[in-house]
Amino acid sequence: MRSSGNGNPEICAANLLRIVRGEVAYDRVRGRDGTLVDQPVSNVDAVADAEWVLEIYEPRVEAELNLADVDSSDGDFALLANIKRKEDVG
Repeated sequence: MRSSGNGNPEICAANLLRIVRGEVAYDRVRGRDGTLVDQPVSNVDAVADAEWVLEIYEPRVEAELNLADVDSSDGDFALLANIKRKEDVG
């Protein structure tokens, strides 16, 4: 977590995407699914899981999520998130 600015929806969403499910005491469901790490899963599963986390825990943002190959020979990938604040309705 940052020392300041944690109230910004964009920063909160970025922090959520860095948490692995099970790391947060008293809220073991918060975060991305750790079983998707080091597993031969489809990109759709990893992106869908990240979308679910943001929908549940940070509804103030909308995100465009993609997986990019970092090193295709090792199977490494990175989640790229373009996070934008939803327009206030009212």
